[in-house]
Amino acid sequence: MAHIRTLKDVHPTRRGLVLAWWSFTVVFGGLRLLTWAIHVHVRGFGNVTAGGVHIHHYLWGILILIGVGAAGIIERSPLWHTWMGLFFGIGLALVVDEAALLIELKDVYWTGAGGVSVAIALIVIGVAGSVLALTWARGVEEREHDRSE
Repeated sequence: MAHIRTLKDVHPTRRGLVLAWWSFTVVFGGLRLLTWAIHVHVRGFGNVTAGGVHIHHYLWGILILIGVGAAGIIERSPLWHTWMGLFFGIGLALVVDEAALLIELKDVYWTGAGGVSVAIALIVIGVAGSVLALTWARGVEEREHDRSE
C-alpha cells in the first residue's frame, strides 16, 4: 500500500525543486490577490513608492533571484538547496507576475496584455508540476520504486 510522502521523504536534491514549485504557486496566487486588493482600493493596501515612484514587485524578485544565484555558487548542501528552492520560487513569482509589464515596458497589469503574466505563470506551474510528477530523483527514489514492485 502506498503512503503519502511528506517533504522529509523527498530526496534532498529534489526538495528544493518541490519547494520552488510550491512557493512559486502560493506567492503568485497571493500576489494576484494582493494586487487586486490594491486595484479595488481595499483599505490598508497600497503600492510601495519611493520619492513618488512606484516600486514594482519584480524588483524585489530580481534581488531575491540574485541572492539565490550567489548562494548557489557558494553553497551546495542539502539544507541550502531547500532554502534556495523556497526563495527561488518566491523571487520567480515576483518577476513572472509582472512579466507583461517587462515585455511591454509599461504598466499593463490590469489590461488584456496583462494576461501574459498569468499565462506564463500557469505554464510554469504546469510544466514544473509535471516534471516533478513524471521524473525520479536518481538513487533513493529509484531504489524505493524497485523495492515496491
